[in-house]
Amino acid sequence: MNTSKITGKSILFSAPSGAGKTTIVRHLLGKFPSLVFSISACSREPRTGEVNGKDYHFLGIEGFKKKIEEDAFLEWEEVYKDNFYGTLHEVVEKLWSEGKVVVFDVDVLGGINIKSKLGDQALSIFVQAPSIGELERRLRSRSTETEEKIQMRMARAEEELALAYKFDVILENDNLENACAKAEDIITNFLNG
Repeated sequence: MNTSKITGKSILFSAPSGAGKTTIVRHLLGKFPSLVFSISACSREPRTGEVNGKDYHFLGIEGFKKKIEEDAFLEWEEVYKDNFYGTLHEVVEKLWSEGKVVVFDVDVLGGINIKSKLGDQALSIFVQAPSIGELERRLRSRSTETEEKIQMRMARAEEELALAYKFDVILENDNLENACAKAEDIITNFLNG
């Protein structure tokens, strides 16, 4: 069992696909020098243009399962069959040792799991689109997903929306500029608290 100590603050962003969390996280990383992004590990192959260690730590299915056996993850989730994502202890501890506030962009269950382990040292934020219809519109406008993937993501979104109450803050992204400004205020209060 990993007996790492919690030594720093963290901010968790979770949302259904299409809510805009990654765009908001990128905005905040540019505004707050103390924030640093935690790069997740995954079992999938890199997509075109993705770089190992920059976008994700690409472990492959067997490599990911080996890390699970080694208890190397702060949290991990099998998001879809054989599609694993997780947060490596060593990545987070290194960032905390540098005095950084670690920002997580994780799926909803991952956010809940990390919050349960980090407690008050973590602020959990659920980013929500104004409606399920708007989520679907955003996913379709990306033109990166098959119809089957869109349907899978929409079914999962319904389940994820039902868990929003488990987060410290629900941030509605009805207008990106407003959502980014609200997020800045939330982060400022957390960092100064």
